[in-house]
Amino acid sequence: MKNITFANPEFFWLFLVIPIAIGWYFWKRKEQSATLKMSSVKAFQTTGTVLPKLKPVLFVLRMLALSALIGALTRPQSTDVTNKSRTTRGIDIVMAIDVSGSMLAKDLKPNRMEALKRVAAEFVEQRPNDRIGLVVYASESYTKTPVTSDKAVVLDALESVKYDNVLQDGTGIGVGLATAVNRLKDSKAKSKVIILLTDGVNNAGFIDPRMASEIAKEYGIKVYTIGIGTNGMAQFPYAIAPNGEFLFKMMKVEIDEKLMKEIALMTGGKYFRATSNQSLTSIYNEINKLETTEVLEQRFYNYDEKYRSLAFLALGFLVLELLLRKTLFRSFI
Repeated sequence: MKNITFANPEFFWLFLVIPIAIGWYFWKRKEQSATLKMSSVKAFQTTGTVLPKLKPVLFVLRMLALSALIGALTRPQSTDVTNKSRTTRGIDIVMAIDVSGSMLAKDLKPNRMEALKRVAAEFVEQRPNDRIGLVVYASESYTKTPVTSDKAVVLDALESVKYDNVLQDGTGIGVGLATAVNRLKDSKAKSKVIILLTDGVNNAGFIDPRMASEIAKEYGIKVYTIGIGTNGMAQFPYAIAPNGEFLFKMMKVEIDEKLMKEIALMTGGKYFRATSNQSLTSIYNEINKLETTEVLEQRFYNYDEKYRSLAFLALGFLVLELLLRKTLFRSFI
């Protein structure tokens, strides 16, 4: 009876008729057969038979038929439920990531860039209903992945992010933000979000970050800014050894928090400071909660009616009772 429901459960009340019928049968059973009065039955004395004792089987069959018929009236059915989710109000998100040489600093483990890639990948996987794009910037910027719903593409692009001197070193927050805005300005999504991450101060690029913020505001784009780097000193790369490996030394961590706060405030976003792997994870989790997507869940019910088998069973009991009554239990009176 697992996953069985009843479309007409009110017919279960009819089962109260069965004990009444049984009581009526035992009360009137002596009147069910015709009687013949004779002065002597010696001439009819024969070997005993069990058929008279089995005659109540006819009543049992009728009660079983009635029970099966009532069961059929309740319309038992198994239900198969299929859930289908549909995004009703999606969000388009662009992550603008600083890929300057300072992102190789080791105050986050193993370094800022690798820590960011891991956390950002988890964030992408938690946004199945949204479209996400990826912009990277240093002194210049470019779109690594346009806004797409294909999370595998985004994750592959994120994994390939690295410091490789393709972009001239430096931190152009303005050009990074402007490129991200350009990816979202024509979006029809109900909400447009940029997650702008940097670990330094704006010292390159030809676009003023505040001007880029005003453009973002004009297009209704919200910017969440993240400053990544510990407070105080950290190991920064300062040169490349003959074997191609980076050389590190302790340097002061400088982040233009004032600018990052202005950008967030101007566009309706929020500024965060990530000083460790744990705090970076917490920041992305908070953004994930702040930007929620409305999802409409539709349920499809497939009903499999079970009453037919009970109806055929009731018919079978009635036919069997009729055959027995007209053959084995047939009376000559």
